Amino acid sequence: MAARGDDLAGEARLIDAMVPRGARILDAGCGTGRVGGHLAAAGHQVVGVDLDPELIAEARAAHPGPTWLVGDLSELDVPGAGFDVVVCAGNVMTFVAPSTRREILRRFRAHLADGGRVAVGFGAGRGYEHEEFLTDAKQAGLTADLLLSTWDVRPWTPGSDFLVALFRVGPA
Repeated sequence: MAARGDDLAGEARLIDAMVPRGARILDAGCGTGRVGGHLAAAGHQVVGVDLDPELIAEARAAHPGPTWLVGDLSELDVPGAGFDVVVCAGNVMTFVAPSTRREILRRFRAHLADGGRVAVGFGAGRGYEHEEFLTDAKQAGLTADLLLSTWDVRPWTPGSDFLVALFRVGPA
């Protein structure tokens, strides 16, 4: 993707724009640390969590500085919770077991600081319909603030092939 000239930092730029410098950010399903690495380079305190120890090893090698942890998002319990943003990019929510989706969203909510937000992005046609996801997020206590069809802030519609959902805690 990089060789084609694809934008590999769009997710990180959107998250960076949402928070003040030095914010605490949880990169949930961080993989090799692409998003969290960009955010750390921008001056944020980043903790990344992924189930795959090989991906975490690569994140540690490629992006020293952030804290990279092996862990299951459905059992997420990061010490010192109180993140300004939980970001879950890269279609992560479509890779997790369907029975764990609401619990994962609840755990994202539980890891937020007062006023914190959750940002989740994934494509359509991957076994988790966007409307079902939005219902699960609401059931987990998250309120949608903004729905986009891309990380570069294009509006979402029910027919969009990608969803970036920005949530807060609290009533609509």
